[in-house]
Amino acid sequence: MLSLLRPALVLTLLFTGITGLAYPLAVTGLAQGLMPYQANGSLVVRGGRVVGSELVGQAFAGPRYFHGRPSATSTPDPADATKTVDAPYNAAASTGSNLGPSSKALADAIRARVEALGSGPAPADLVTASASGLDPHISPAAALSQVARVASGRGVPAARVESLVQRHVEGRSFGLLGEPRVNVLALNLALDAEMP
Repeated sequence: MLSLLRPALVLTLLFTGITGLAYPLAVTGLAQGLMPYQANGSLVVRGGRVVGSELVGQAFAGPRYFHGRPSATSTPDPADATKTVDAPYNAAASTGSNLGPSSKALADAIRARVEALGSGPAPADLVTASASGLDPHISPAAALSQVARVASGRGVPAARVESLVQRHVEGRSFGLLGEPRVNVLALNLALDAEMP
């Protein structure tokens, strides 16, 4: 019996050491050595304090700021653990809403978001949440659709705000992957710096 258990125990300990300890330590060490900024979450620091991450969206409110995509993340309700409450941009709860195209709740949420934006066509990324619920980017069209509101809120010419948006449009990755996009945090930080 011991002759059968011994190899199994030795292999379990060996592979636990390799895959549970050595490999994670090696990968973490390489990441910290080769790209520490990315390995630590691509945190954006201003004035000595962390103001966000390039990779996780944030809730910006008010007319003075560009707004990102709606977030579908939630957290357990502190009053009733069987229910959830909205927790926008909660990185610990990255998930989509799982509401399908025939969902009345989804249709109502989109309708309310369209009405909140006002007249005119609404860019899809301003009325629908991303799959992760944490998307830090919006389309250039979504950013440009907010120029008039932001310019009015800041008391500056719309052309100046539009120019800022155009300077913050990121192209496709490697020139062919994805779509042009605007990082909302970077845009709002530039907005605060240039048009306080």
